[in-house]
Amino acid sequence: MNNKPSKNKTSIGILAHVDAGKTTLAEAILFSAGEIRKVGRVDHRDTFLDTHELERKRGITIFSKQALFSLPHTDVTLIDTPGHADFASEAERTLSVLDFAILVISAVDGVQSHTLTLWSLLRRYGIPTFIFVNKTDITEKTTEEIMNELRSALDDCCCDFTHFSAEDVASCDEALTEHYLEYGDTDPDLIAAAIRGRRIFPVRFGSALKQTGINEFLNDLDTYAHVERHSADDPLAARVFKITRNKTGRRLSHVKVEAGLLKVRNELNGEKITQIRFYSGDKFDTADTAGPGDICALTGLNDTFAGQLLGADGPSLSPVLSPVLAYTLILPAGADVHSTYTKLKILEEEIPEMSLLLPEDTNEIRVQIMGEVQIEILSNLIRERLGLDVGFGVGTIIYRETVASVSEGVGHFEPLRHYAEVHLKIEPGERGTGIQVASDVSTDILDRNWQRLICTHVLERKHRGVLTGSVLTDVKITVIGGRAHPKHTEGGDFRQATYRAVRHGLMMNRSVLLEPWYDFMLEIPSSVLGRAMNDITKMNGSVKSHNIKDDKAIVFGRCPVSTMHGYALEVTAYTNGMGKLSVSSGGYDLCHNEEEVIEKFNYNPEADLRNTADSVFCAHGAGFTVPWKEVTDYMHIEPCLKAGAQSSKEILRPLQAPSIPAAPQNTSGSFSYSASAQLDKDLADIFNKTYGSRKQEEKPRDVFNPVAKLPAVTSEKVVIREVEKPEEYLLVDGYNIIFSWDELNELSKTDLEAARQTLMDKLCNYRGFRLMTLILVFDAYKVEGGFEKAEKYKNIHVIYTKEAETADRYIERTAVSLAQKHRVTVATSDATEQVIIWGAGANRMSARELKEEIERTEKEISAILEVKNTAAGNALLDSLSPEAADFLRSYRLKKN
Repeated sequence: MNNKPSKNKTSIGILAHVDAGKTTLAEAILFSAGEIRKVGRVDHRDTFLDTHELERKRGITIFSKQALFSLPHTDVTLIDTPGHADFASEAERTLSVLDFAILVISAVDGVQSHTLTLWSLLRRYGIPTFIFVNKTDITEKTTEEIMNELRSALDDCCCDFTHFSAEDVASCDEALTEHYLEYGDTDPDLIAAAIRGRRIFPVRFGSALKQTGINEFLNDLDTYAHVERHSADDPLAARVFKITRNKTGRRLSHVKVEAGLLKVRNELNGEKITQIRFYSGDKFDTADTAGPGDICALTGLNDTFAGQLLGADGPSLSPVLSPVLAYTLILPAGADVHSTYTKLKILEEEIPEMSLLLPEDTNEIRVQIMGEVQIEILSNLIRERLGLDVGFGVGTIIYRETVASVSEGVGHFEPLRHYAEVHLKIEPGERGTGIQVASDVSTDILDRNWQRLICTHVLERKHRGVLTGSVLTDVKITVIGGRAHPKHTEGGDFRQATYRAVRHGLMMNRSVLLEPWYDFMLEIPSSVLGRAMNDITKMNGSVKSHNIKDDKAIVFGRCPVSTMHGYALEVTAYTNGMGKLSVSSGGYDLCHNEEEVIEKFNYNPEADLRNTADSVFCAHGAGFTVPWKEVTDYMHIEPCLKAGAQSSKEILRPLQAPSIPAAPQNTSGSFSYSASAQLDKDLADIFNKTYGSRKQEEKPRDVFNPVAKLPAVTSEKVVIREVEKPEEYLLVDGYNIIFSWDELNELSKTDLEAARQTLMDKLCNYRGFRLMTLILVFDAYKVEGGFEKAEKYKNIHVIYTKEAETADRYIERTAVSLAQKHRVTVATSDATEQVIIWGAGANRMSARELKEEIERTEKEISAILEVKNTAAGNALLDSLSPEAADFLRSYRLKKN
């Protein structure tokens, strides 16, 4: 065996959107570094790293592979990752072991939707990034245009290292700025520190195919890609990032050593390492040891899993990306379902973007994957590994569930000679955070070991929601109470109590259904932009931004997977092959048709005995079950949530969101901007019965009128009954209103900016008379670099949301915050959003109601202005607030 020599080590991953030339760049790097004698080509099917037959057949990278090469000062482990969005999970799992990343961007295609997904992952994992702009030999874009695009889409501190400017580089970092001002140049060590801190992102231009810019890029890596490492004398810490099997079926655990020393015959978790391998392509060398910074493959370990931390105490890493589509696996005649499922589970641990399920009620294998491209790959892998020709049924969407408020879940497990009680606080988490656990209990009440055990039990299984039985996500679960018995408590008791407490907390909470969303980039001829915008609206999507240059339009946005699935074919059809749709995972967000999906699932949570919320108590030497609605009265510990603790007599579980009846037409001539008072009372009754009391009392419906009631104005004496004006807010979902009003929708098809301007002007006039704080929210329009932007337009506030934040999410959190102290109304026709803001204590107004109210206001303004110079008119103006009166005095009627 040959021991690997000790030298400065760096692990660098190479990532890109599909067809950016990532594998070609990897070949060019290895050739320039002297590791390969011939540059392979994807179209020739002879690349060094794409060695699997499926990869060479399709011309794409499917499995991440590593190669070793040396630079004058650094030994580099280069990891090539898949570029297709359907294999993004394969790319993501390598991020945990990277010191640096190379993000490859095509100069021809620019920043794509999947590029933004990768950038977001790199930011989340905190990985310093070098950018290589490829294919500069076949693009018409200038360097300045490309740099402007990178700075706008990715980060302002993307710095051109091909045309190096010390002043530009220094402006991105405080230490570099001070050095530049004092000495007039930059310092390589300071640049390296700024790159490690993600304050500078070096950009190199070149062509991997033509070998231009490669040597300069390698020099950047050798100069700046430096990291400080733990010592080999430190306790062992090694991160598992991938599981594979070689051609003989031997299991390989791919790890990166973060600290300490791995040795052959070391024992980890009861298993011995039998071999340490250093792979470069398909070949490997063996070694007796692996030290800090080494990436190697271990044999002899059969219980490891991707994300696991070996040696040291620390959390296992869970991926951000997850499957969004589910298919039924169609087995050939005679194949046994259970034995096939067992064999496929071995394949599952090697493919992170695939998840297998075998529901007992169907006896069918369900395969969860990221996208349709994987179907062919999986079919081939199953044929290769198991010798089975399988098919796939029709794909369905994978939903998730979360909670919208705070609840206390309790679980008690006390059959004879067993005992455990658990109290958990369940509250909403940020989108994409999964399940977070914490403990907030004194060790005087519950021993720390029991607290840790409860947290372990929370995380060890996928908890099912109560709306559709879908997996729970994006919640924070905190241990707030518990009790053990000094003689009878065993570990399994707390498992049962914890599971029941989680389920009980969900039954006590208000659940929300989530669905997967795509982040998309649509490139189309500008002549069909209106058609595309209309399609996006119909698909319940939202537009973040769009720009038009020459005859080409590029639209960035978000859309549910369920509605955009298959839209690429439509784009090809209506653009005569000139359009292109690229999508990437946008995570999970509110389901656009929650009621419909819940009804389709027809899930009864109380009938799901495998996920029960009931508890088990003991009396007279025997255990008995108490239904979840009554368990609070039986608990041995008082409710731990002091504020708003629920009584079992008040529990009414929300099985689904209440339907919102259509508002009747207002024909009375009196002021009312939404449904009738009786309708509001009915809706309030529905909500209170389903969800419990709202956060604040309902406000009078005519909150925006400067007078209580404004009758038809004539030249006769008018009596005005004044009311005290409260502090009021109106939040308007801009694009929802535009696409709901026929005239604005038609205008948006040809000129979206004109539609926006028209809406803003109408709202300005409305606000001038009704006198509230009016906030108009658009989905990330005009936002450069993804930051939230607010501006004042005449007398209203206009908000452009930050990157990846939709208008409804901004409105939701703003409404929840403001409704605690102020009167808040939200104008939108999004049913899900209406329910959420209603529960927060805000009023709701549909797009149709807002239109009717604005039209009614314009009529009232016209009527007042007709008698403006009469005694009655002057008296009327004097009776209004000074601001409303000043507005009317300056108002000019517009003629159509």
